[in-house]
Parts: sequence; structure tokens; C-alpha cells
Amino acid sequence: MRSRSQRLQRGIRIAVIGKGNIGGSLGSKWIAAGHDVVYGARDGSGEGPGGAPVTSIGDAIEHADVVALAVPGKVAGDVVTEHGAALAGKTVIDAVNRIGAPEFDSRAIIAEAAPQARYVRAFNSLGWENFADPMPGTNMFFAADPDARATAEELIRAVGLEPAFLGDANATTTVDGLLPLWFALVQQNGGNRRVALRIITEG
Repeated sequence: MRSRSQRLQRGIRIAVIGKGNIGGSLGSKWIAAGHDVVYGARDGSGEGPGGAPVTSIGDAIEHADVVALAVPGKVAGDVVTEHGAALAGKTVIDAVNRIGAPEFDSRAIIAEAAPQARYVRAFNSLGWENFADPMPGTNMFFAADPDARATAEELIRAVGLEPAFLGDANATTTVDGLLPLWFALVQQNGGNRRVALRIITEG
């Protein structure tokens, strides 16, 4: 069996569930970085952003090491519940914002449907424009189960962002707190979504 470090070096098999602005931007960046990407969609056929194939959601998840959820918030629960068994043992990156729900994230839904999945909360606190064309030095704040942290950092860097680890999955609410901040900054900048966050330290 290959070690996790070897898998990272050789490329990661990634199922991106959703091929819209967020999923397509992330998938295209990961393809360019040499990772093996397939998109999962209900209309599972053809070619997706960056040239990756589009298959059914179930087929995409089955062959992946990492599953990135980038579907609309209103359908995230249905997708996770339907495919929970297939998510077991995989790293699941939750990039979905369930606006209007009691919690923005899908952590509880994923934990119930796939308790053995390794959870990552990332790519939800900035607009997709910052994934497609990152500004230098932009941080991506994320939370992750310990076994998923290295993979998350690898994939964040592959997008062109600097990973900023905030803690294990219990820090998900801290990550989510950055979303209303980002929205407020966009509003204060006349609707310009090319707004990002960066950590500055002394020394």
C-alpha cells in the first residue's frame, strides 16, 4: 500500500461533485497541478472544466481518494445522504455554504452519513474568483481532521493559495465566521469580489 506522502507526490484522485464556478475553478487548478480529477454530476457525461471527464456522482466518488463537495447548498444534504456509504474512509472537502440553514457547513450531515470520512472545511470563505485567479499571498483558512490536514494543505497550495490551519473539525465554525466578513468586505468595496484575506506577522 502506498503511503499518504507517496500518493501526494504522484497525484491525488479527486472527485469534484459539482462543475459550476467553485467546482470548475478548483478542478481546473488541480488538473493543472497534476492531480487526477473527475467531476460528478447528475447529468454525468461529457467533459468538464479543465478537460476532466464528467461521470455520475456515484462513479466519481467510488474511484476517488478525495471528494470535494461543490454543489448548491440546498442539495448538499441529499447528495451526502444518498452517497454516504461511498464516502466512508475518504477525505471529504466541504466547500458548500448552506445559506439560510442553521449551520453553513455540512459537517453534521457528513458525520451522520459517513462517520468514517475525514472531514475538511475549506474553499467556502472566499468567492470563486479568488480560486480561478488567486492574488499573491492569499490565505485559505481551513479546518481538518488530523488525518486529512496534509492532503488539504497540498490541495490548497495547488490552487495557488497559502493554507492557514485553524484547528481540527471542531474549528469549522471559526472558518465559517470568515464568510460574513468576506461578504461585508465585498459590499464595502462596491461589490468587487476580488477581495481576499492574508495573515501578516512580525518577525
